[in-house]
Amino acid sequence: MLKGIKPQRLFALFMAGVALFNFPLLALWDHDVQVWGIPLFPLGLFSVWLILIAALAWIMETGED
Repeated sequence: MLKGIKPQRLFALFMAGVALFNFPLLALWDHDVQVWGIPLFPLGLFSVWLILIAALAWIMETGED
């Protein structure tokens, strides 16, 4: 079904995104705390989103198939 390492990594990244943006883990960030004046919840969301995008770019730019 998934031939090569790249589709497997993409699927694993997708599953990590689903898990990280699911309710139980999102509830960990939902507190009245601010970091550098930014509420923790949006900071956590955008940080996870940035990490997922960076991992996607790294997977797609590697020469392995």
